[in-house]
Amino acid sequence: MDSTVLILAFATIAIVLAFEYTNGFHDAANIIATLIASRAMTPIQSVLLVGIFEFLGPLLGGTAVANTLGTFVTLDDLDRVLALIVVLCGLVGAISWNLITWWYGIPSSSSHALVGGLAGAVVVAAGASHVAWGFNDLLHGRLDGVTKVIISLIFSPFAGFWIGYLLHKFMLLLLRGAHPSINRNLRRAQYLTAAGLAFSHGANDGQKSMGILTMVLVIGGFIPSFHVPLWVMLACAAAITLGIMSGGWQIVRTLGFSIYKIRPLHALDSQLTAASVIFGSSLFGAPVSTTHVVATSIMGIGASERPKAVRWGKAAEIIAAWFITIPGAALMAITCYFIVRAFI
Repeated sequence: MDSTVLILAFATIAIVLAFEYTNGFHDAANIIATLIASRAMTPIQSVLLVGIFEFLGPLLGGTAVANTLGTFVTLDDLDRVLALIVVLCGLVGAISWNLITWWYGIPSSSSHALVGGLAGAVVVAAGASHVAWGFNDLLHGRLDGVTKVIISLIFSPFAGFWIGYLLHKFMLLLLRGAHPSINRNLRRAQYLTAAGLAFSHGANDGQKSMGILTMVLVIGGFIPSFHVPLWVMLACAAAITLGIMSGGWQIVRTLGFSIYKIRPLHALDSQLTAASVIFGSSLFGAPVSTTHVVATSIMGIGASERPKAVRWGKAAEIIAAWFITIPGAALMAITCYFIVRAFI
């Protein structure tokens, strides 16, 4: 095997795992923010519980999302060196965007960043025909390619909002007249709902890098066809778990305190809502943004109780991030591509 291909493949695999780490680091707050804000658990307890179930998600959650992300760009007909450079630059663009939004405490989407970074690098290097846009499939009633990714990323926050809204209305009706001591039971119940949210996050976000890493193995000629090996699952599960256990406290403040004042019932309903939407999307093979689903579930819960108390200005900032993430990550990936091509 060409030594250049081998070096680029190992470098790209390392970048994939680095992206998975930053994904976990960036999304840590999505899982633990409501736990801490509602005082259900201490930060250390939250991180330990979430870390265990985050690791299990990629291993037990199937590979439907990995198949979607691993096949939305087609690089088989490109030279192996060029194809690996394209994937590497797409990942660097996504990682750069994750770090920038983490630094400023903006709950942006790692999924948006990954799609934007890869699509931007592929279009510049090989042309738009190498991206599976999925427009024709949509006309025939099927969801595939970028269209499937974008629709799922757009639909899931609305699902988070309205499911959170309706669930909280139901829970308020169910617990009307309950003694304040019920809060103790609601905090304990979050051990289950937070574990479910962590598992669903791992099952969805962990699979994204599984798909890209498997794509790299196919491009490099290490495996004959797209099939996620066990070691890839373990590596991505470990990387995202380490990221989750490392932090993301800037975004904790945004999600846990800046949208709506979180009480135990709010936290329980938000975790249950987000876990349901994210895991359901994983079974469908649709990558979603945990950040957006958790944030909109909190908004829906707040709106069902006291709409005027929801800090809609912060929500507007999050929505603005939706529109700039894909082009922002794409621009960074394109810049990386031109820099790398100047030397290779």
